[in-house]
Amino acid sequence: MTDYSNTKPPVWFWVVSVLALLWNLMGVGAYLFGAYATEEIIDELEPQQQFEMMYEYPSWYIALFALAVFGGVLGGIALLLRKKWAYLLFIISFLCATIQQVYYVIKVEGVDQIMPIIVIVVCIFLVWFSKMSISKKWIK
Repeated sequence: MTDYSNTKPPVWFWVVSVLALLWNLMGVGAYLFGAYATEEIIDELEPQQQFEMMYEYPSWYIALFALAVFGGVLGGIALLLRKKWAYLLFIISFLCATIQQVYYVIKVEGVDQIMPIIVIVVCIFLVWFSKMSISKKWIK
């Protein structure tokens, strides 16, 4: 059995882990905003944002959104706890987010494609980072 207690992660591991958690908490905020925004709040948004908020998303899309962001938050927490199940959580988050973002770009007309690409790239990075952290024995 390997003793992980002597394998200390570098400072930048902790920085990336905190940023991963913050990134996914912003995703949870976006999810909750979409779920609970009132008409008064939506009326104050830009026209394109109003359109996106009023778009009728299928229930599976909403479920994928929730799984992506809440899975990402749990993955960020797992990184901070140095648990290797962060890798599985980030894989689930990546798969859900990718399907969700591809649907969003294809089905919702006139959307900016920059943010969906950034979301997918960050998800890929977090999967890679957690896998690399396992191989370096920073997480167990």
